[in-house]
Amino acid sequence: MTRTEYHRIDAPSLGGSGEIAVHGHWGRPVIWFPSEAGAPWDFEANGMLNAVRPAIDEGKITVFCVPSFDSSSWSASWMPLTDRARNHRRYEDWIIWQLVPFIRDRCGGRDDIATAGPSLGAFHAILFALRHPHVFGRAVAFSGNYDPWSWRGWGPSDEETYFTCPLQFVPGLHGGHLDYLRSRLFLTLVVGSGMWEDTTGANYSTHLLAGALADKQIPHEFFVWGHEWPHDWSSWRAQAAVYLPALG
Repeated sequence: MTRTEYHRIDAPSLGGSGEIAVHGHWGRPVIWFPSEAGAPWDFEANGMLNAVRPAIDEGKITVFCVPSFDSSSWSASWMPLTDRARNHRRYEDWIIWQLVPFIRDRCGGRDDIATAGPSLGAFHAILFALRHPHVFGRAVAFSGNYDPWSWRGWGPSDEETYFTCPLQFVPGLHGGHLDYLRSRLFLTLVVGSGMWEDTTGANYSTHLLAGALADKQIPHEFFVWGHEWPHDWSSWRAQAAVYLPALG
């Protein structure tokens, strides 16, 4: 059974450092973004590690669980959305400039990092892949809402809010950049039809994003699970057991 490691990664853009949990010894590196305001150890505490343990023990994937920065960005509803988006960029800088080099070194130079996560973590997984396809060619997202304006968003719309809202910028993609995304990305969208998938906006938002990706011919797959699958860990455990091992 693979042992869990904990590492503290310098985070100058966040004014300190961030602790991560690493599950695995080999295989495709997967950055796991937690649900809203979540912690690196939530993955194990909520049964996700046991759900995908065979793939981890067999060396198919190594999961890097990161902390959220939501309380200072997307969950900070007292801030206008442009400030939340700007703060998110500080988190983004930590992931790209500090965490990614650590992962590549830890995984023997592998350059095929994927992203994944549930709920707000799904938003992060997709946003990072769309904004940084040169780094993340695959993303798997469970029960995401891809419209930050629906999170009690207020204030002016500007470049910061536009380029951190997939439901806004994906329909506007064109030209050489769109061609590059088509050549680099493959996204997996998963959502249930059960309790809280509607009230969180996840079901509706995931359908909208899948439609936008289809319109732009960005490679993706879209799975809608039935009414017995709520917006909750029971669903994400079952879904992760299906879709995360497929990354390996």
